[in-house]
Amino acid sequence: MPKIPRDKNNDYTPHIINTRQRFIADQTDTRLQHIDQFSLPPESLPGNIENFTGVAQVPIGFAGPMNVKGEQAKGEFYIPMATTEGTLVASYSRGMRLTNEAGGITTTVIDDAMQRAPVFTFDNARYALAFGKWVDENFDRIKQQAETTTTIGKLRNIEQYAVSKLRWLRFNFTCGDAAGQNMVSKATRQACQWILDQNIPGLEHFSLAANFDTDKKHSQVNNLHTRGKRVVAETIIPADLLQQIMHCSPQDLYKQRQYSNMGAFIAGSVNNGAHFANGITAMFIACGQDVANVAESSAGFTFSEITPQGDYYFSVTIPSLVVATYGGGTGLATQRECLEILDCYGQGKVYKLAELIAATVLCGELSLSSAIVSDEWVSSHDEFGRNRP
Repeated sequence: MPKIPRDKNNDYTPHIINTRQRFIADQTDTRLQHIDQFSLPPESLPGNIENFTGVAQVPIGFAGPMNVKGEQAKGEFYIPMATTEGTLVASYSRGMRLTNEAGGITTTVIDDAMQRAPVFTFDNARYALAFGKWVDENFDRIKQQAETTTTIGKLRNIEQYAVSKLRWLRFNFTCGDAAGQNMVSKATRQACQWILDQNIPGLEHFSLAANFDTDKKHSQVNNLHTRGKRVVAETIIPADLLQQIMHCSPQDLYKQRQYSNMGAFIAGSVNNGAHFANGITAMFIACGQDVANVAESSAGFTFSEITPQGDYYFSVTIPSLVVATYGGGTGLATQRECLEILDCYGQGKVYKLAELIAATVLCGELSLSSAIVSDEWVSSHDEFGRNRP
């Protein structure tokens, strides 16, 4: 088949973009009437996409206001959500109304780390064990080497995991306001090249990645040790307010929570909640995040109690929320606007964005679980989500 037109020196000019549009239209016998319509400046796209031909226009709606009492996110916010799923924005807005009237949502970022996990293979397990001790003894020198490649990334610690004669080193970095995957890859490679130059006894093989960092995949190690931001959102809903707005009681929701916990356990799910991925994906698309990171970011935990006063305590914990407010897609036109609406664009804002995403997830969990308990789930989709061309 013919190759898609490219111009190595001028790949984002109107001429080459129009050439590609005509090429795709001719090759697929499809008239482009919408893909080729956009307002963003193509010259802003190098580093974000190759073979740029047009845009996918995803509708954006705003949910809210949402009252947050975070360490960084404080006050009321209108949340941009890019989605094609009817009822989604309405459902999150309902959860936001409930939490607003209950006094708001408390949010806390409790950990922060981005990883690369190279593997070192040795002649036998004793050499691997000796290497592990050497790494501990030389951590400061390894850290110094890693940080020569970045002004932002800081090597926090190195975890070690051993199987047979293999030893994985899980390098944990803080990355400022960047998501940091590329940053830590470069820094870890630099550190490992220095390690390889030290003539380590018994070393047989090395690979910069061997699936233990679980990039864009969920894992139990992320649940336990964090990847990206580990963030908690929590609230207490008075019983009468829950009945008034959601048409169910704390006892009803708590009983459903136990059923859902057991169902998730039996199924082997990575999440005992209802739909973390809905809110996270909608905000990721709107705010210029790497959407593939939803694979790990949507894992999580819900926890609930009935308080001594008979009210409903509810929390969500996202152990591996990979987000950025600087770099990547955050500077593109519509994505930057959405971040600016949240006051989350640029440096010093990434914890604030993480708190807002966690609070949004909590609102969606409360709304959907209440709809299931009160038997309003199907009827709401019938009312707001039916769209047949």
